[in-house]
Amino acid sequence: MRLRRWLEPGIGVKRWLLLMFVGLLVLALGVAHVIRQITPDLQLSGLAASLIGAVTLQFLPFPLRGVVAGAAGAALFLIGAWRLARNLTDPLRQDELTPIADVIYQRRSLARGPRIVAIGGGTGLSALLRGLKQHTSNLTAIVTVADDGGSSGALREELGIPPVGDIRNCIAALADAEPLMSELLGYRFPGGHDVVGGGPVETERGGLGGHAVGNLLLAAMTAIEGGDFEEGVRRMNRVLAVRGKVVPASATPINLVAQTRDGTKLTGQSTIMRTPGIERVWIEPRDVRAADDAILAIADAEIVVLGPGSLFTSVLPVLLIPAIRRAVANAPGIRVYVCNVATQVGETEGFDLADHVEALIAHTQSDIVDLVIANDRFDGEDAPWPADAVALRWPPQVEPAPHLVTEAVASLADPHHHDPERLATAILRAIERDGPALRRERVARIA
Repeated sequence: MRLRRWLEPGIGVKRWLLLMFVGLLVLALGVAHVIRQITPDLQLSGLAASLIGAVTLQFLPFPLRGVVAGAAGAALFLIGAWRLARNLTDPLRQDELTPIADVIYQRRSLARGPRIVAIGGGTGLSALLRGLKQHTSNLTAIVTVADDGGSSGALREELGIPPVGDIRNCIAALADAEPLMSELLGYRFPGGHDVVGGGPVETERGGLGGHAVGNLLLAAMTAIEGGDFEEGVRRMNRVLAVRGKVVPASATPINLVAQTRDGTKLTGQSTIMRTPGIERVWIEPRDVRAADDAILAIADAEIVVLGPGSLFTSVLPVLLIPAIRRAVANAPGIRVYVCNVATQVGETEGFDLADHVEALIAHTQSDIVDLVIANDRFDGEDAPWPADAVALRWPPQVEPAPHLVTEAVASLADPHHHDPERLATAILRAIERDGPALRRERVARIA
């Protein structure tokens, strides 16, 4: 089984084994030719003749000598190559139960996957990343920096750094040892900045009370880099060896501001997310500088995924950064919006699919989305969640209207959230099926 795995296409071993074998064969022929040249008239007798005869297999019929010698040489070569490969690759083994051939095959296969950028924040983006990392390691998560609640909000206020909670969750989602890494980075010291109903609640605590381990690590890495938040996050990616990379939308903390339909003005992500009747949102400062890595990743991406996640408090805060909005609008890749499975108490109460898309376009620009992915399986209405499934009203009142793909992407265990693998598969399948036609339509509109 293990030998067959080493010989499967795509692992990049067979061609080099063959080249080594051919090289040894040519070397053997060269040595034989040299020996033949320097000993043309050599006459041997006695013990020397017997030894030479045994080594050259003179006791076998002439046709069998080459076969036996070749088989013995090939066996020695393969044993040596196998042991060498084991000694070189054992340090890469993730655990004792995972064959190293599987590890190498997976990494080489993922390295050839599509270049994907995912934009947003919260649990939705983390779920998407968990699914996509099984298909590609060319992943970049561009994460909102508008959070102002809980441990992230406290560190933002105390240290002046952008909020790190969503970045921590995305790094954990892309880690190889994801369940353990999520548990470690998400561990909160007792007391402090607990979150109830979306807002921070102060409790009795010590200096670390309420802070997540991952948040403190990101804060420490930023301090080590002399306050350079972008470089601190880059270093965190490398230290934890994630599949792909996580990038903050900006190195500057962003304040989210909203206005409701009755004209009330609200400030702060944690307040806005609990408020119904949101009419529009914006960020302050409005001309905030985008992270360089984010712009480069979007320009290089084959697929740009917006969401899933809170529309007004996770997805839009990233797209409202002018440079990122322009980069997505001009991106050569297919732009996909993943609508939430369920509405959210507060900011999207009563929203259907078309409402989500219309709000997204109204806050950005037309033609910023090519494809919309929505859930069409509405199981589990009795699940204990104070929200409704997003109704599939279509099309939205926008021109041009994006293409719509509906699939069963909700989780069986939690019907009000996405299943990571189902969602990732649906996105890649839709791109493979509809991508060429979508690209032709974009070219025709530009022309």
